[in-house]
Amino acid sequence: MALSNIKRIAISTGGGDAPGLNAVIRAAVLAALNRGWECYGIRDGYTGLLLPEQYVEGGMMRLTRDRVRGITHLGGTIIGTTNRNNPTQYPITDKDGNISYIDRTDELVRSFMLHHIDALVTVGGDGSLAIANVLAQKGLRVVGVPKTIDNDLDRTVVTFGFDTAVAFATECLDRLHSTAASHGRVMVVEVMGRYAGWIAVNAGVAGSADVILIPEIPYNLQNVIAKIKEREEHGYNFTIVIVAEGAKPQGGDVTVKAKSVGQAERLGGVGEKVAADLQELTGKETRVVVLGHLLRGGSPTSQDRLIALRFGAAAVRALEEGQSGIMIALDPPNVNYVPLEEVAGRMRAVPLDCDTMMTARDLGICFGD
Repeated sequence: MALSNIKRIAISTGGGDAPGLNAVIRAAVLAALNRGWECYGIRDGYTGLLLPEQYVEGGMMRLTRDRVRGITHLGGTIIGTTNRNNPTQYPITDKDGNISYIDRTDELVRSFMLHHIDALVTVGGDGSLAIANVLAQKGLRVVGVPKTIDNDLDRTVVTFGFDTAVAFATECLDRLHSTAASHGRVMVVEVMGRYAGWIAVNAGVAGSADVILIPEIPYNLQNVIAKIKEREEHGYNFTIVIVAEGAKPQGGDVTVKAKSVGQAERLGGVGEKVAADLQELTGKETRVVVLGHLLRGGSPTSQDRLIALRFGAAAVRALEEGQSGIMIALDPPNVNYVPLEEVAGRMRAVPLDCDTMMTARDLGICFGD
């Protein structure tokens, strides 16, 4: 496709929401409109194309300058998102209630053609980028933008939404210190982090947590108890524990809250489990706070806004240059392009020998190992 043939692009946001999504949309739309291209937003991931009959106003939203005015500072996404209806494994339920999965990506590519969409900017995490890679291999011009508050996508230094999540989690730890000290309690704070403990580590160190439990290091609760007793011996009758939802005990597995059709297992409950076990084994009054989706909401920090705006504009520049099948990645001080096939299915865990981890251990923070 010649570069001059781009007349209309679509934007999709998939997976969990993150602060900064609207900033990406605004930057991509303005950059595209300034090149004379039309922009459309696909509602709720790809649902707007797969199930357009669900939408009275249609599954595609025309994105104009007025539509994206004043949205940079807003959380969420104006076009909606979902972690359901994966077109590569679309769930079908028969009359007997049996569930099977089909591939609807060919149908999706045809739908793009019918809507005269020349290229797609898709914003999402590992699942969304894996779908984007499949679409690119089937001939659709695709540029991916990395998004996850967990910061666990490979080949990019950071993803937008992460800084906002860490800032909020840190503020919560700050607030919990005073009430924990006043009551002499153990406070367990559960944060998101399915496969990687970036939020827990960064917020835990910045917020002066005493114990950090992450997926990368299976924990032994006896080591956590030893840390609590050590603090008591030094005159501190309270302890702050931050735990990522994907943390698991040595020899054990993750704590699963629920599983729905077409979705990955929903993790959750490890905070409650850790808190209950600590109270039983130590006799100390223990409370748990689950931050959960609070980490996804709210206005993005200036850092996340800037990264998101840079990613959105870079995605349009990449399309203009003829790029496809790539992800925009942050490689300070610049952004660069990474093939989607090198990103799909790969996770970036917290390196156990990184400076932040070494700093935490130097500060005496316990990781349960």
